[in-house]
Amino acid sequence: MKTTKEHDERIAKMTFASVYPYYIAKVEKKGRSVQELHQIIEWLTGYDENAIKELINSEITFEAFFENARLNPNAQKITGVICGYRIEEIENHTTRQARYLDKLVDELAKGKKIEKILR
Repeated sequence: MKTTKEHDERIAKMTFASVYPYYIAKVEKKGRSVQELHQIIEWLTGYDENAIKELINSEITFEAFFENARLNPNAQKITGVICGYRIEEIENHTTRQARYLDKLVDELAKGKKIEKILR
């Protein structure tokens, strides 16, 4: 399935702070920790725990979140389907990067070992 311009714009304008509580709820519900969540966020984006807190407080959009991130060079190895979209086929950079993060959170919640998640 291909993303639409409207879908890409919606993702870009979403704030990291609005999604972060859902990430926490998802991983904790499956017995994983916030520490592990932060570990995968840091691996993908380069943002450490202090930076994550600052980004939440600043209400940064996903567009700015990923523009300022140092995306891990191995992020392109994140493949598969998330929210009905095949990640490697998403053309919009911000949408693809947001789906990278979604996929990592899903893998964490599904019990995958951190070593496997951090490709």
